[in-house]
Amino acid sequence: MYSRLAPGRYLASEHTQGPWDPKFQHMGPVTALIAHELAAAAPKAGLDLSRLAADVFAPVPVGELEIATEVIRDGKRVQCLAATVRAGGREFVRATAWRIRESDSPRTAAAPPPAPVPDEPDPPSWLSTGFGYGRAMDWRFVKGTPMEPGAATAWMRMRVPLVEGEPVTPLERLLATADSGNGISYALPFETHLFVNVDLTVSLFRSPATEWICMDAETTVGPSGRGLTRSVLFDEHGEVGGATQTLFVAPR
Repeated sequence: MYSRLAPGRYLASEHTQGPWDPKFQHMGPVTALIAHELAAAAPKAGLDLSRLAADVFAPVPVGELEIATEVIRDGKRVQCLAATVRAGGREFVRATAWRIRESDSPRTAAAPPPAPVPDEPDPPSWLSTGFGYGRAMDWRFVKGTPMEPGAATAWMRMRVPLVEGEPVTPLERLLATADSGNGISYALPFETHLFVNVDLTVSLFRSPATEWICMDAETTVGPSGRGLTRSVLFDEHGEVGGATQTLFVAPR
């Protein structure tokens, strides 16, 4: 999805293209790249990412981009980080992330996956063939369909590496999928309406550990041009957390 040009600088490939315009990136790869850069720029053993919140000021163009990071609060038990995505001197995304130190704690019950990963790929659709990011992912729906509006549950995995020549972590795999909740559970037809998220918040109570990530997503649109997508996130062992997206909704 990206080639590293220098520390903090990357070149996006066609695998990052979003569904609205091929000149702009899907936020899934961007969010995963933010986590990738935070891990490299501010490594700290024993702390796991528990929340990442990204505010999207404008669609990120497919091309060169730069990620600047900083440590806002550096503690023994918790750490808060920030990241800014810029391109051409303009700021497109601002994110904050919380890491929490690993420690023993009583485990409460978490939901199992809604269904196993289907053995067969889904039939071709606009989601899997119509834009770069869609083609870069393997989609396996277990509820709903990309051809009809409504709540949906789907397993996803990356077909291509996040950064060329660099390993992909399970966390990055999850974050690459987390912005897809609105796309798989769209409530209004693409032909008549825009419904674009202005933010993405991912909260995790357990680190993901598998290649496949499942998203159980539902979108609700209100009467005044706003919507909300809520997604429950799973790996192959069970629930790991959730994601929300605030939507700007308008007729085309």
